[in-house]
Amino acid sequence: MGFSPKLISWREWVGLGAGLVAVAALFLPWTTLSTTRPDVEEALRALPADDVARDAWTTGFLAWFPSILLLLTGIVVVLFGQNRTARISGLPQLWLIAAAVAVVLLVFGSLTIGHEFDENTLGLLNEGGISTSAGIGRYLAVAGGAVSLVVAILDARSLRRRGTRPKRS
Repeated sequence: MGFSPKLISWREWVGLGAGLVAVAALFLPWTTLSTTRPDVEEALRALPADDVARDAWTTGFLAWFPSILLLLTGIVVVLFGQNRTARISGLPQLWLIAAAVAVVLLVFGSLTIGHEFDENTLGLLNEGGISTSAGIGRYLAVAGGAVSLVVAILDARSLRRRGTRPKRS
């Protein structure tokens, strides 16, 4: 039996879509600088946009790796999801683990936004009344990870309901 796009389940399509959204989010702002002081706000506007809003590539490993992991997992699930042997051998569980790891890394990266900068830069930012916050790209990647995780759970549960898991000895 060969590969057929018509036989790809909706869950597998959603998993691939979640990975694509997460990768697209890599090019959007992940960390933004803001302030409430008018003089500092004017100085931020004078800076290049890349210095005020950082994308995932300049943010670090915890930004770009989970999104790439979600995309690769989505591709694997779409390509091998029709293979009964792969599904019985643990493809849904692999998807579930990869999505969970990606979500944990994305959340951990979001919680450690302040550690993206060195001590000198953080000192200057704090002295200037500049705060760091998550950008739209980070939120989209976390949403893509959450969707992938939920659909992976549903996929693993559907495998169990259909009774296609291997028998234990």
